[in-house]
Amino acid sequence: MPHVRNVLYIMCDQLRRDYLSCYGHAHLHTPNIDRLAAAGVRFSRAYTQGTICGPSRMSAYTGRYVSSHQVAWNAVPLPLEELTIGDYLRPHGIRTALVGKTHATPNLDALQRLDIDPDSAQAQRLNEVGFEAYFRHDGIFPDSPLFADKRESAPYTHYLRAQGYAGTNPWHEWANAAAGDAGEVLSGWHMRNAHLPARVDEAHSETVYTTDRAIDFIHEQGEQPWCLHLSYIKPHWPYIAPAPYHALYGVDQVQAPIRATPGQASDHPVYQAFRQHQESLNFSRDEVRLRVIPTYMGLIKQVDDQLGRLFDVLQSTGRWDDTLIVFTSDHGDFLGDHQLGEKEFLLEPAVGVPLIVRDPRSAADISRGTVDARLVETIDALPTFLEALGLPSAEHRLEGRSLIPLLHGVETDWRRYAIAEYDYAFQAPARERLAQPIDRCRMTMVRSERWKYLAYDGFRAQLFDLENDPQELHDLGADPAYAQVREVHQGYLFEWLRGLKRRTTISHGEIDLRGQRFRYGEPEAEKLVQIGVW
Repeated sequence: MPHVRNVLYIMCDQLRRDYLSCYGHAHLHTPNIDRLAAAGVRFSRAYTQGTICGPSRMSAYTGRYVSSHQVAWNAVPLPLEELTIGDYLRPHGIRTALVGKTHATPNLDALQRLDIDPDSAQAQRLNEVGFEAYFRHDGIFPDSPLFADKRESAPYTHYLRAQGYAGTNPWHEWANAAAGDAGEVLSGWHMRNAHLPARVDEAHSETVYTTDRAIDFIHEQGEQPWCLHLSYIKPHWPYIAPAPYHALYGVDQVQAPIRATPGQASDHPVYQAFRQHQESLNFSRDEVRLRVIPTYMGLIKQVDDQLGRLFDVLQSTGRWDDTLIVFTSDHGDFLGDHQLGEKEFLLEPAVGVPLIVRDPRSAADISRGTVDARLVETIDALPTFLEALGLPSAEHRLEGRSLIPLLHGVETDWRRYAIAEYDYAFQAPARERLAQPIDRCRMTMVRSERWKYLAYDGFRAQLFDLENDPQELHDLGADPAYAQVREVHQGYLFEWLRGLKRRTTISHGEIDLRGQRFRYGEPEAEKLVQIGVW
């Protein structure tokens, strides 16, 4: 019977779950991701814990909710006391490496306070949230001088120059820009250019080079155990693809937007505030959606093609037989649905993510090729890795749950609801429009089997009946007929808040050991501390 020796944790950025053929997209065929789903389990109701990169990824890496790890937005550093995938795996001899993006931000204040040399290997590991940065590529470095240091420290910058792509910012000028009729650089930041091919050759594009480096790592490891986080920057904006992927799809293959009819849209003030953002106003125009979405689809197709290369390598090297593979996304993208752009709201196009898990062991044969509709979360990945590798768990820290029992067909009492959070304090336009103080900008999703309940600081809740209204077009948050449903979900929210794991410096086992040694009220002679003895 094969055993799990390695973990391949694949994450796309800003990939909606309904933009894969195995999740039902009518025109975008992703045979390699489908191939993984046929060999494993596809979870149809998987949720991210935060709908932007930083919070979502830190939940993925710690196995903890955003309220617990405290990374409420991008460029917020993870507290140094938080443990991540590498901290759990590395002590057991498992090399834990990154190829691609993490959106991790160094906690420089904490390093200085603890007198940790910022150039030391210890600081480097903390700065990379526990990963060995085999090839880090966060990608998004605009032309501003503020990003000069990051651009120059990025390996992809030097790779592009070595291939003959000149300039101070070849990522922007070649990989994420098109050429005009007179040879001028047309920036991919401007969505009007999304239909044009990127100036970079496809062989040198981000997605291909990232896959190349992942393959290099797997070959380099040989028979030694590893955990590789392969984290693609795409299909995250800038929405621009190298030829031929820029032209594979046309406007007739774009799915119709999810839009409320006039007079039907929710009047909820937070929703209305986000609809006024520039990206929302632009994506509400068909001209923009029809220009961007075919390219978004092309970027996904390129990822799928590259995963085909990678899976072939795993099979030819024997790693397919001893590697747990998890494929997911950090969050979705509204793409004009609900008259929103970006992903900063807790409706399904942003908060619902693909999740496919393949366990190579024969115990998982019972579930291969199946679809599991149970509510699963991004934070379930790390506990799954630990159980698959036969490593000790950490119940006092981890808030996710191992998916192994679900893969092996073991009856288990599963969760009743999933949670996601977003803090719009960092979105000054929306916060100021709503006149909310910085510490009163939280929104929280409670998604049960049938309902989605969205709680807001200072505003009424929203409620959607996902059984009868899967597109979330009818807000029942102010309807008196659903008061009891809202009350039940408010109770779920309170239950979740009370259950967050804040006692993280001592294990359950150590607590029990101490409790047995003291045992107040029971006068055994072997008690270590004679408290209250007559």
